[in-house]
Amino acid sequence: MSQWIVGLIANGGYWGIALLMFLENVFPPIPSEVIMGLAGIQVGQGRMNFELVILFGTIGSTLGNYFWYLLGRVYGFQRLEKFVNRWGRWLTVDWEDVCKINALFKRHGGKIVFVFRFFPAFRTIVSLPAGLFRMGQVRFLAVTFAGAAIWNVILTGAGYYLGRNFSRIDDYVGPISTATIVAILLFYIYRVITWKPRERR
Repeated sequence: MSQWIVGLIANGGYWGIALLMFLENVFPPIPSEVIMGLAGIQVGQGRMNFELVILFGTIGSTLGNYFWYLLGRVYGFQRLEKFVNRWGRWLTVDWEDVCKINALFKRHGGKIVFVFRFFPAFRTIVSLPAGLFRMGQVRFLAVTFAGAAIWNVILTGAGYYLGRNFSRIDDYVGPISTATIVAILLFYIYRVITWKPRERR
C-alpha cells in the first residue's frame, strides 16, 4: 500500500495528498498515518512544503468527513425513528438511547467531534451522527478542520523526523487495524446477544 501512496503523492503532489485524505475518510481502511507520514518524509527530503502538506491534507480530511455529515443530514433525524424502531435490535439501541445521544450532541457536539478526530476507529464515524442530529454546518466544518489539522501536524512531523523508517508503520498499522475491527465486531456480537429493549411506558 505504501508504494501506491508514494506514487500518488509523487504524481499528484499536494492535490494527491488531498485526494488520498478524502478517500481515507470515505473508505477508512486507507490509513492517514501512512499517507501523512510518507508526505512528511517528502518534506524532510525537501520535495514538499510542510505547511502546504498540512493544508491540503486537512482539506481532504475535512471534505471526506463532510461527505458523511451530509449523508446523515440528508437522511434526517425524523426518518431515523422509523429506522431505529425497525432495526434497533441489531443496532442495540432504542429510540430513548437515540434521543439521549441527540441531546448530548446539542450540548457538546463540537467537543465530541473535535475529540473523536484523534481516535482512528471513530474519527470518521462521528460525522454521521453529527449530520443526523443537525449539528451546525459551520461549526462542524470548523471543529473538523481544527482537529484534522492537529492530527496531520503530528503525523507529518513524525514522518519528517523519522525519515524513511516511518514507512515501516505500514507493517504495524495493518495488524493493529485488523485487531481493532475484530475487537469491535466481537463487542457488537456480545451486545446483540445480551441487549434487551427498554419496556415502553
